[in-house]
Amino acid sequence: MKRKKIFGLLVLMAVMLSSVAQSSEVKQPLSDDERMEWWRDAGFGMFIHWGLYSIPAGEYKGQRVKGIAEWIMEKLDIPVAEYEKFAAQFNPVKFDADEWVAIAKNAGMKYIVITTKHHDGFCLWDSKVTDYDVIDASPFKRDILDELAEACRREGIKMCFYYSIVDWHHPQAQAPLYPNYNAGQKDKSVFNPEFPEYFENYLKPQIKELLTEYGDVGVVWFDGDWIPDYTTEMGKELYAFIRELQPNTIVNNRVDKGRQGMAGLNREGNFAGDFGTPEKEVPDTGFEGVDWESCITMNHTWGYKHFDHDWKSSEYLIEMLVEIVSKGGNLLLNVGPTGEGEIPQPSVERLEEMGAWLKVNGEAIYGAKASPYAKPDWGRYTAKDGVIYAHVYDWPEDGVLPIDGAIKAKRVSLLAEPKSKVSFDAKKGTIALPSKVGDSPVTVVKIEL
Repeated sequence: MKRKKIFGLLVLMAVMLSSVAQSSEVKQPLSDDERMEWWRDAGFGMFIHWGLYSIPAGEYKGQRVKGIAEWIMEKLDIPVAEYEKFAAQFNPVKFDADEWVAIAKNAGMKYIVITTKHHDGFCLWDSKVTDYDVIDASPFKRDILDELAEACRREGIKMCFYYSIVDWHHPQAQAPLYPNYNAGQKDKSVFNPEFPEYFENYLKPQIKELLTEYGDVGVVWFDGDWIPDYTTEMGKELYAFIRELQPNTIVNNRVDKGRQGMAGLNREGNFAGDFGTPEKEVPDTGFEGVDWESCITMNHTWGYKHFDHDWKSSEYLIEMLVEIVSKGGNLLLNVGPTGEGEIPQPSVERLEEMGAWLKVNGEAIYGAKASPYAKPDWGRYTAKDGVIYAHVYDWPEDGVLPIDGAIKAKRVSLLAEPKSKVSFDAKKGTIALPSKVGDSPVTVVKIEL
């Protein structure tokens, strides 16, 4: 019995030491390329816009918001005291973190970015610096970030946090023209002298909570960088602060002031941030040595809007994913859950179809790089070492696919049907294809060089 106890203690000590060693290893700072590697290989992530704005769902006192639903507080000039009342109605009993993560994983997404706090100031976690959060102000009383982070860990999905620098609820973050709390966006000359105090005593402590209470965070995704109160000095300080807390975390360029509007890439200069953020658009070309990610909606809004039924097709979304990866970027595709905590069915259906396509063709997306060749008329190229993937949108009626003259193929095949007869004519620079394969919106030809 004594031997068994001693053996048991030795095993326990070995496990503990191993755990400490692994923890230490994980937290060792990586080089920038090592730190960015998982993100560059991922190609595809889920954006989740969720908060109090899901309650009015784009409509308040008979008025329907024009444009994006998560801005309803500003768009319809809802006073802070009135908007606060939505917190008492926030009880998303159908929220299931495991289901959300399963939807993302089955879609082929590798990371999730959720709005921990949007511009309205409401927090989806139990923040110690405010009572305006899901635990203290709502009847739900569950830490959404904790449940989602646990579900992501179980399924191998990277957990990432969006955080708004703008805060329409906090008095020190509002423009001094109350109730015009968003004056700073419309008039760049409007400043709040108390904003630095908000930055030091509210914003930074909340970022510390997010980076110390939920395990490893893949990306910190900022927004609201446009307000004049927020300075480039603050941005650089915040970037350094994050990297001290989690050295291997990736931070988007909206942490600083270099972003050029919706195009999302930085102007010339020394600005903090690891990747550019085009919003609702895709650059015309890739950018050598520049990391970027296009965030895209499935309909017209980020937050849930009950009357927006203009959904992009699955075919369009698959082609957009290919388009973005062919230029060296990532696609961050948005879902806007309802006030009850459900991802809308049209979103689920499109994600299922994207996932089915990626199960067959993911080799041409994950870890693929920008194409070194010009865009062909029939589709796009992605690349890996020694391999080019031809993503065919428009199947040639004669079965002959002209490819870039610089491509010299050793072997060609279809990812969907590897045994199909496909041949390369080196003299003509063409690939002979079989009749159309299934009903896939994009068929991928693997070209081994």
